[in-house]
Amino acid sequence: MTYPRIAFVGMTHLGLTSAIAASKKGFQVTCFDPNVDLINNLKKNKTQISEPQLIEMMHENRERLTFSSDPKSIESCQIIYVAPDVSTNDQGHSDLSVLNRLLDVTLDNSAAETVVVVLSQVPPGFTRSKLRKDRAIYYQVETLIFGQAINRALFPERYIVGCLHPTDALPLPYQQFLEAHECPILRMRFESAELAKISINMCLVASVSTANTLAELCEEIGADWSEIIPALKLDRRIGQYAYLNPGLGISGGNLERDLATVTNYANQFNTDCGVVNAWVNNSSRRKDWIWLSFQRLVAKEDAQTKKIGILGLTYKENTHSLKNSPALVFISHLKGGNVVAYDPVAAPNAAPIYIKRVNSVMEVLKGIDILVISTAWPEFKSISTAMLTESMAGKLVIDPYGILDGVGLRANGFTYLRLGMPL
Repeated sequence: MTYPRIAFVGMTHLGLTSAIAASKKGFQVTCFDPNVDLINNLKKNKTQISEPQLIEMMHENRERLTFSSDPKSIESCQIIYVAPDVSTNDQGHSDLSVLNRLLDVTLDNSAAETVVVVLSQVPPGFTRSKLRKDRAIYYQVETLIFGQAINRALFPERYIVGCLHPTDALPLPYQQFLEAHECPILRMRFESAELAKISINMCLVASVSTANTLAELCEEIGADWSEIIPALKLDRRIGQYAYLNPGLGISGGNLERDLATVTNYANQFNTDCGVVNAWVNNSSRRKDWIWLSFQRLVAKEDAQTKKIGILGLTYKENTHSLKNSPALVFISHLKGGNVVAYDPVAAPNAAPIYIKRVNSVMEVLKGIDILVISTAWPEFKSISTAMLTESMAGKLVIDPYGILDGVGLRANGFTYLRLGMPL
């Protein structure tokens, strides 16, 4: 079989990881972005995106990857994915300006028979509004999860494709590419596909909010949420893959965007969104879990004098993003103080200037009174009870995700707090 040549337009997180995964599947891939400096760095295997397997796979499949800032480079491609990241503001509203520009560039530099696919997440109605006469445009639901982007692109559960005519067969090159991933292909109208992505995230938020609500109750009544999770996963109505681990609210921007989209539409069409408002409120409350726990155990007058160590600044592990990061929420409450922090990938200027950034775990631990692990980076799992005993001046550890050996720490005189576990 002769594989079609594919282009990905927009070399931010979604476009780059999708392109590299396509090259791993054996396709020749053109990676286009008008940013010359960005493209030059990618030619040298350099990127600011933090993602497992990214650099290694980009290097391994380099002969199938062409990086270019010239829009004419996409002219020979049979399928073009328009895939820039869509940023959101603090209210969850999307900025579609970059996507609009790149979609125009794509349509202006491709033949009429070229399949153009919008991969970036967009609100319902977007793709239909971009249709041009005699041009085939599709919308495909992206599967991006920060920290799992390559694996998700290589092994999707299914493809959801928005079409002008859902009952028609897909163009052969597009069908070939999707079938190479050996998963179900669901064709539907544009608006259904666009809303399907939001629907998936709404169900995820429902699971997260349920776990957070009940984990908080566990902390007060003496139950342990980690003991309850296995019982729920064995219930077929919930399932083993259900998202039941409690967290520090909803962060990263994508889920917040979908909640805002549903709320905006509900207000516009006078439909009910009370449950969505409840999820937003729950997220806001849980984002303050570290601070509320801190206040329960540290006297107000000591908050500015205790030396606090923070491990992790990004909103979750395996990403460089700090969008709505719980760590930054906690730091904002401290209003200065004696704070030292370390994160493996967060940019040097990614946190307030009044905290001290260091370059290793051990630099954080030395002489601190309180340790807060706000991101579940894998390297933090190597921290032993002995290391904390030898390095810390105090014995308070706030570890929301249970990275450390809580039993061992408590046995050695530490006060240890984890989400969903009683004090």
